Amino acid sequence: MSSSTDRRCNVAVGPRNGAAEGVKVCSPDQGLDDSLDGNVQSFLIDEEQLHTFDDLTKVNPVTPTTVLKCLQARYSLKVFYTHAGCTLVALNPFQPIPDLYSVDVMREYHYATQPQEFKPHIFNVAEEAYRNVQGQLEPVNQSLVVSGESGAGKTWTSRCLMKYYATVAAAPPAVRSQDTVERIERRVLDSNPLMEAFGNACTLRNNNSSRFGKYIQLQLDRGQLLVGASVQTYLLEKTRVASQPANERNFHIFYQMMKGATDEQRKEWNMAPNQRFVWLPNCEKQIEEDSFHETVEAMVHLGIKAERQRQIFRILAGILQLGNVSFCSSTNESQPCDLDELSEVYLQRAAELLAVPAEELQMCLRVRMLKAGKQNVLKPCSQAECGVRRDCLAKVIYGRLFEWLVTFINSCICADKSKWSNFIGVLDVYGFECFHINNLEQLCINYANEKLQQHFVSHYLRAQQEEYVSEGLEWSFVKYQDNQSCLDLLEGSPVSVFSLLNEESRLNRISDSKTLKVRLEKELSGNRNISWDKFSQVPHFTVTHYAGKVSYQIEGMVEKNKDPVPPELVGLLQQSDNPLLHEIFVDQESGIPNTKGLSKVTVVSKFKNSLENLMKLLLTTAPHYTRCIKPNADCRPLSFKEKEVILQLEACGIVETIHISAAGFPIRIPFKSFLLRYGIITRCSSAGRIDPDVDSTSILQQEVEKLLGVALQHHASGADRRSLVHCGRTKVFLTQPMLDLLEDQRMNILSRCAFTIQSCWLRYRRRRRLARRHSATLIQAAVRSWLVRKRIKRWNRSASVIQNTWKKWRTLLKSLAEAELDDPTDLVEEDTPELNPAVRERGSVQLPSVPEPVPVCGWPLGLALASAPSITVSLTATGFQKMVSVMTSLNLPSRRGEYKVKTNQYKQGLASIRAQPKGSVKLHYQRSPLLYADMQPDLKSDVTGFNEILLEKTL
Repeated sequence: MSSSTDRRCNVAVGPRNGAAEGVKVCSPDQGLDDSLDGNVQSFLIDEEQLHTFDDLTKVNPVTPTTVLKCLQARYSLKVFYTHAGCTLVALNPFQPIPDLYSVDVMREYHYATQPQEFKPHIFNVAEEAYRNVQGQLEPVNQSLVVSGESGAGKTWTSRCLMKYYATVAAAPPAVRSQDTVERIERRVLDSNPLMEAFGNACTLRNNNSSRFGKYIQLQLDRGQLLVGASVQTYLLEKTRVASQPANERNFHIFYQMMKGATDEQRKEWNMAPNQRFVWLPNCEKQIEEDSFHETVEAMVHLGIKAERQRQIFRILAGILQLGNVSFCSSTNESQPCDLDELSEVYLQRAAELLAVPAEELQMCLRVRMLKAGKQNVLKPCSQAECGVRRDCLAKVIYGRLFEWLVTFINSCICADKSKWSNFIGVLDVYGFECFHINNLEQLCINYANEKLQQHFVSHYLRAQQEEYVSEGLEWSFVKYQDNQSCLDLLEGSPVSVFSLLNEESRLNRISDSKTLKVRLEKELSGNRNISWDKFSQVPHFTVTHYAGKVSYQIEGMVEKNKDPVPPELVGLLQQSDNPLLHEIFVDQESGIPNTKGLSKVTVVSKFKNSLENLMKLLLTTAPHYTRCIKPNADCRPLSFKEKEVILQLEACGIVETIHISAAGFPIRIPFKSFLLRYGIITRCSSAGRIDPDVDSTSILQQEVEKLLGVALQHHASGADRRSLVHCGRTKVFLTQPMLDLLEDQRMNILSRCAFTIQSCWLRYRRRRRLARRHSATLIQAAVRSWLVRKRIKRWNRSASVIQNTWKKWRTLLKSLAEAELDDPTDLVEEDTPELNPAVRERGSVQLPSVPEPVPVCGWPLGLALASAPSITVSLTATGFQKMVSVMTSLNLPSRRGEYKVKTNQYKQGLASIRAQPKGSVKLHYQRSPLLYADMQPDLKSDVTGFNEILLEKTL
């Protein structure tokens, strides 16, 4: 903390009569060793109740000590999240807590009616931002700003946020295809381990420290479903590839390759089992992030094919081999530096893996090209220059590879602009750093943290209080630590640390740290945030940041700011046979500035521009702050160091945030937007309709007052109303309970309206269904009657046809029967010619004579013959053939003597034969009646059915 800030203790009186009104707020500079007054002592006496304060705005009094004790009590009970007004405080447990981040917990917060009533959690902040997008309250786009020092848990928190949105904002399984699942949710999550492998490293303060900043936009469509994402990165620490601080490691990906590669891969990369690399210190240290399989799996899910993976790993292996190359001075200064035998082997391996000629690689590392007018002059490099060129080659390759990787990830997960309408951004930047030796990297990292702290100060601590005063609220300012003076020192105009550093980098000369130090002392001596140790022999300057003082070493800062890349190295890499390496270096003009362009683009200027764009983006979104706190510097589980924690609380202004949140109104809505959203409350009451389209501010204010009166008529008195809501000149200032009350009333009214609409719709549908049913009944009755009439008509026509046909058939049968009757002339004895004895013997049948005539009851001929016990029939050959034909078609019974013989000649009107025929008998028969006759009638039963008709009626 800055010692220049006077110790103070103020009583802030806000417009609310809540718990924080009249609360004594001590300065953040007050430490643990200060004596506690009576209020603080009485508050801390009941230690068993300290862990119950899930929102620090309920603490009374609000001091660094009371806040610290509450956090410590909750941390000892494994409660790691606590609300601090508009900010969520997250303490790093330094151990896995699986049940705290399960999918069931995510769904519990997502489907809760009032998530703010649940215990503080990072999912609570995520759900609040998600519901703000659903509610379409301006600004609709949201940003989740995760800040804290290195090792506080920012990367883990960002990972949990992305997993939460990938779970709750995912499309339902019924409406999404498998391709969508692979493209969006899984790929968004798989981008994390891949970027962490290439961009994170193990440092003294954190095993998984982010060595770059990233802002992830989670893109949502109109239905608030996750359809894509994009990643923006800031300032990768490329110098770590070739230079690792003491007791720290290189990027994770190199150690993953060393520990997780197969024997076949190691053989391809020319890595011996026991080979050691200069650029891989502390290789024996085992950490959780050394998971090569997880990185490869993420590559596969993101669509990086096996051949492309092979190219990537060969490039990384080439960088490691390049780090083992060392140079020794030549005896002749006009000759390039020499290489020992082992270095030549490493150089040959590096050239093979990078797919470049070994001779040209060796030449580029040992000889530089100078321009003398229009001619190029080759000059041997010194031993130090050779090392710099080697490191520069490794850094530029790794930096370009990381940029290609980010671009590829964006191409895999980013959705088309037409498919998404809003976004939720997750910002994860490097934490505040202070090491024994700090250089340009730490200066840029701490500058980024200063910008984020200023965004919080300007957006919340300063702008909110100024708005209270401008809107007419009775407000007493809460003093806070403003870091604007530090930002003016670093980036201000016309003279600042960055401007002087860029000027020194533009000069075409060898950088001199002492010269830069003199310029800094001369130009910036009037700024209280910079100082120098006059007794130090190392050129440096000390900056007082919001989180403390940091001393920066000037040596090498200018060269790092220039970030020069020799053009001959770029030209060599452009000729590489490795397709990926050739691709990322093919566009030299747009990627690598030439000597003339180097004066315009430096590391600091690029980083400053990217941060300014980030700040502009954050200003267009609704921010949600999460402060990650590191309980101890040794990363020990559940270890709470009070002094280290209170320094972090004071640095990020937690105490001031708590007080402003307790006494102020965190929600501010313009009159028109307020009336448009909540005007339904008045329209559905007896107060009448309001018109939000009027332009007069006074009329809008009256309408807002009327709406608030309707909303609070059964809930709060005048004094309570002042603590819940205040109507300013152009905006309505609300507390969270008041916003919840308005949302509940609005939801109840919308529910009633929806119920009314549903009732009307159901009534309409029922009536329509009944009308359709009645119409269908009428139609069915008409159709059935028509069908019946049609069927009856058809029956009538059929009956007529049958009757006519039957009459014709009866007439025909009658005529046939009449034709079979014997004419009177047939009774006359005819002279029949004498037959030949041989013919007579063959063609006639001699039967015994019958004593009595056989009565025949109108049966057909065959049945009549069958009923005769004994008949002598003489037939001609022709007649006999006919007779045989008739008799063979019948099955004549063989029984005899069971018939009652009665004479019926001339009584029934029909006689086919006579008792005693004389001469030949003429037989006339039709085929048709015999076909329908019963050929085996029952001898003792009456004949019925068609036989009866044939035998008696028709004949």
